[in-house]
Amino acid sequence: MPVLARSLEANGLATILVTNMPYWSEKIGVPRTLAVEFPFGHMLGQPRNKELQMAVIREALAMLATAVNPGTVTHSQLAWPDTTTDWQRAWQPTTPSPIIGVMAPKFRDMLRQKRQRK
Repeated sequence: MPVLARSLEANGLATILVTNMPYWSEKIGVPRTLAVEFPFGHMLGQPRNKELQMAVIREALAMLATAVNPGTVTHSQLAWPDTTTDWQRAWQPTTPSPIIGVMAPKFRDMLRQKRQRK
């Protein structure tokens, strides 16, 4: 996304990145960033929550109109309406996907071995 944003900007099209990882957009050099404190994969808000999604879009457009300096990062004042824990329980499946079932034990073993080497 940052490479695409820089390419579009170089051709005269203003861009803004909406992300929950503003640290990386600063490091990579995104022209404008709206930082939201929402769960991964939900940068515009909850599914079917049109009001929250439109509020994020309005913030992004307002920032696009006012942020003139490259690398501008603005932190959204919008809040996720539920607790993150409740939201994760609501949208994550009760059983892990097959790849997680395979990879989780390997990852735990890798961490255990790393701790033992210290």
